[in-house]
Amino acid sequence: MMKNRTISIMDTTLRDGEQTSGVSFAAHEKLSIAKFLLQELSVDAIEIASARVSDGEMIAAKKIMDWARSKGFASKIEILGFVDQGKSIRWIEEAGGEVLNLLSKGSANHLKHQLRKSLAEHIEEINSSINEALSKGINVNLYLEDWSNGMKQDASHVYQLLEGVNVDKLGRVMLPDTLGILTPHETHTFIQDMVDRFPDIYFDFHAHNDYDLSVANVLSAMQAGAKGVHTTVNGLGERAGNAPLASVVALIHDHTDFSTKVEERKVALLSKMVESYSGIRISQNCPVVGENVFTQCSGVHADGDNKHGLYYNDLLPERFGRVRKYALGKTSGKANIVKNLEALGIEMEPAELKIVTDRIIDLADKKENVTIEDLPYIISDVLRTQQLEEKIKLSNYSLVHTQGLYPTATLSIEIDGQVHQATSAGDGQYDAFMNSLRMIYTKLNKPFPALIDYSVTIPPGGRTDALVETVITWNYGKIFKTRGLESDQTEAAIKATIKMLNIIELEVENY
Repeated sequence: MMKNRTISIMDTTLRDGEQTSGVSFAAHEKLSIAKFLLQELSVDAIEIASARVSDGEMIAAKKIMDWARSKGFASKIEILGFVDQGKSIRWIEEAGGEVLNLLSKGSANHLKHQLRKSLAEHIEEINSSINEALSKGINVNLYLEDWSNGMKQDASHVYQLLEGVNVDKLGRVMLPDTLGILTPHETHTFIQDMVDRFPDIYFDFHAHNDYDLSVANVLSAMQAGAKGVHTTVNGLGERAGNAPLASVVALIHDHTDFSTKVEERKVALLSKMVESYSGIRISQNCPVVGENVFTQCSGVHADGDNKHGLYYNDLLPERFGRVRKYALGKTSGKANIVKNLEALGIEMEPAELKIVTDRIIDLADKKENVTIEDLPYIISDVLRTQQLEEKIKLSNYSLVHTQGLYPTATLSIEIDGQVHQATSAGDGQYDAFMNSLRMIYTKLNKPFPALIDYSVTIPPGGRTDALVETVITWNYGKIFKTRGLESDQTEAAIKATIKMLNIIELEVENY
């Protein structure tokens, strides 16, 4: 499809995204995210801070600006500032910033009740701020805060504001749906009105997701003439958040005749980084970046994938650096199991396949999760074969937790018939266990994967003897998960770890 316009993406994860409840990025985390957004994803601009918020914000802003100047990205770094007699401008100047996103009042309601000033007074102060910033070599964009309410309640306020401001001195004018109140139809109508009245202004649209309409409103804004849109990674932001970067990029590339500069292949990697730094889990069904969005559960769908890709859409996982998976459960059927067996390099006769399928359905009926890593164990169990011989066996272990002392773990493990023992301390019992295990593996010069994620699921109900499911994600050149189920969380994690060691051992042996 011929693309007739490039939409600029300004990502505000480090400013508006950080307004998510409970989220506070450290300076080095902000720098890592900024580097990834500009160097790896090639977004057009990023907003990294609000002026005058804290000393920590100043430290982070200086770090990012120092790096950005060395790489030629300084003009792509933007900082939110206020109409405050030049205080924000001086803060941005000290941080080394080159672009001010000046926050003005885009609704009469905000101007009246928050600033308690007339429109003429506000316009005069805005123009004064613009001139002061420009005199210091700082370029200016203008936010019209609460613009959506301004258009709904009294559009003349918005018109008069822009007619009075020196817009020819601005880079862009940003139109926020601050409270996420617009529908796609209203967004299109209001943006079209702005573009028709002020054809020489470069308008950005800034969506919020209170009614789950942020991405749809971004689409309407672009179709009505907005030249830029704002996003956050994983949709972070106050209340229900902002428009998610990954969804917006996929939408633009697949459903419009517009283009972006964004390298979509790396958006999932960035989502994982932000998930880790923010502590806010990505929902499993989140479009593009969620754990399950490229997993076929139905056996009918898996079968259809072998028949001219009957159940594919344009959102192919490879575009985003991901792979299609086939879930194992009561609706999966033989096609899903065959797909997983192919990935493991295991061949089975039809009769054996039926036995394994029946066992997986039985486990799913009992609400047990079944992963691809469980499959060799299930095969070994139901067919009583030697397809997965356990090379690594945990003989004994002792965990000691004493108040005021580091926990310790002593373990004895059998590897290829030889018994090895080690003792170590750690920040917790499982950490101590892993340190002991790592000592043995280091001594034997054996490979040991990195633990990159650890999740625990305890069923609701408040029972102290409830079974705990621990799922650990490992990186061993490829990403894979193992699961342990026990009434004790540490024991469940140890089971998942021993399962991991045998999978690695099998792969090394077959290499």
